[in-house]
Amino acid sequence: MKQFYELGLSDELVKAVEDLKFEEPTRVQKEAIPFVLEGHDVIVSSKTGSGKTFAFSAGILQRMSASKKKGIKALVLTPTRELAEQVKNHILNFTKYKRFYVTAIYGGVSFEPQFNALKKADIVVGTPGRILDHLGRGTLDLSNLDFVVLDEADRMLDMGFFEDVNEILSHVSNDAQFLLFSATIDKQVETLVKKFSKNAKRIILESFVDKSQMNQYYYDVPGKLKFSLLVHLIKEEGAKKAMVFCNSRRQVDMVAFGFRKQGINSYAIHGGLTQHARQKVIDNFAKEHSVLVCTDVAARGLDIQGVSHVYNYDLPNDIKQYVHRIGRTARADNSGKVLNLISQRDYETFDRILREYSFKIERLERPYLQPIALKGSFERKNSSGYGLSKKNFGRKQGFNQGFKKKKKSFGKKNFAR
Repeated sequence: MKQFYELGLSDELVKAVEDLKFEEPTRVQKEAIPFVLEGHDVIVSSKTGSGKTFAFSAGILQRMSASKKKGIKALVLTPTRELAEQVKNHILNFTKYKRFYVTAIYGGVSFEPQFNALKKADIVVGTPGRILDHLGRGTLDLSNLDFVVLDEADRMLDMGFFEDVNEILSHVSNDAQFLLFSATIDKQVETLVKKFSKNAKRIILESFVDKSQMNQYYYDVPGKLKFSLLVHLIKEEGAKKAMVFCNSRRQVDMVAFGFRKQGINSYAIHGGLTQHARQKVIDNFAKEHSVLVCTDVAARGLDIQGVSHVYNYDLPNDIKQYVHRIGRTARADNSGKVLNLISQRDYETFDRILREYSFKIERLERPYLQPIALKGSFERKNSSGYGLSKKNFGRKQGFNQGFKKKKKSFGKKNFAR
């Protein structure tokens, strides 16, 4: 605990981290906490899983302890509902010996409980859309804030929240301490930094993906054998916790259903689920040995520990999402494995990924596979009346949706850099 005291943290905060079994500060905590405690604006570029939540929470909580100001003192903006809940719970863990009221504000749930929570909140963690809703209703006042934090800033802006974040920050006093945490600092993020920060201290640490901790592979496989190969790999690899990414809600539901038919413990998550259902899935996946089948909604901001394998059943339409997907593994100094299932419809996207990033993605030979039917059994289950309802599928999309491009011929030069 000596190293935490050396950062300038109070007895209450050090006791809290001791209870949480923290052994020593991470690099981002060592570099950011002293600046936050000194009152500087801070801009941090660091990979997911580097301990950033405590990096901003510790400084904010300690400085808040000396304040006698009433009302909301800090706002933390996050890109997703799930991350808002996770950040709220992390902050609550650090307030064990110095009580502050922390609430999470996001869409998909009733306004009424949020109205009441905001009346007594010290710290608000929220998503841009719902924060703007409360500002518009006059139920949230940000003019007296001491701190504003943008968490996962690049993802927030990638999701189209640039104008919303600008609008929210325009309601915040220029005197508020501005803290921004992002995997990458791109042009949009830099625009916010220049507009809203003051003589900020910059901390540039590891890249978003730690290539030294991650092994990436691909299989060239006909589309009709993708699911058969996926089942084979899940069983052969014996991953305790894995994520499988698909591009559509329907595909997610089909793959998760197919896994259960093959005796694989799996959960499905996508934007068609209610917030309560999504949170239940995340909680179950976090504590079980299982497979989470998901759309890119699960790549944005979820703090899920211990993911050893990421499988791309479909490659993302937006190649930036590839980096977010694979960033779910190889976190916090743990190793990870990424396996891409590449069929004809994925060739063009895969080529763009290889040209854009300097990843080494090794080709593996496809094993002999016993074909496993997926689409037919799923639709029979659904049509029988006791399967998933049509409304849960989202927009109807064909099972073999994808790029209908002319097949390219890729040699070693293109595929195994």
